[in-house]
Amino acid sequence: MKASPTRRREPIADGDSARNGKSRSSYVYEKLCDAISEGRFAPGKRLGEEEIAKLFGVSRTPVCEALLRLQARGLLTVGVGRSLVVAQLGMQQVLELYAMREILEGSAARFAAQHAGAADIALLRRLHKEFMDAWKQPARLVPLNRRFHQAIYEAAHNRYLTQALNEFHDAFALLHSNTFRIPNRPRETNEEHIKIIEAIAERDPDRAEQAAREHIRLAQQTRFERTPE
Repeated sequence: MKASPTRRREPIADGDSARNGKSRSSYVYEKLCDAISEGRFAPGKRLGEEEIAKLFGVSRTPVCEALLRLQARGLLTVGVGRSLVVAQLGMQQVLELYAMREILEGSAARFAAQHAGAADIALLRRLHKEFMDAWKQPARLVPLNRRFHQAIYEAAHNRYLTQALNEFHDAFALLHSNTFRIPNRPRETNEEHIKIIEAIAERDPDRAEQAAREHIRLAQQTRFERTPE
């Protein structure tokens, strides 16, 4: 699957990252994860500090911090001339990622069913509504889906599980494709998300874990069986 040309972005306004509760380096990090996930930065693509700084309208310091974090998470590797380039996963690595993510996502949903507060559940419902409202816009669904899963991790109220899941979720950006472009997948994802939310809201740990694990299994099947060229 070929990456589409990099789209030009407007510089970040001075208050944007502060209003979102994020540092500039965290903002750049998340945007780069999304760009890699959506295929705008293909495997082997060199990411230079100056180029990224201009892209996001920030200084090189937060870009350097974001790139180092991406390297630590395995999304970037050292290429020719010690430059940082987008990494590429082999099939076995992909299978291993899905196997571990199924276990961890299931555990997060189970803990969320046990520990989520009213605010946590309200946030999941709101994010799900945003996802539903955007279901005909595949490019928007990637960051929305990311936020939804992050909300489940936080609702679990287990800092060590959240840390492990964030690392795994970031690694999935290296798959370089958007399964939400596949017909019916956004609708299927909506239905799977609803099952998870309802199980958490009804305080049913077994059903929540089962729904989350099934969601990851179906996502894997979609990627290997129906991902478009």
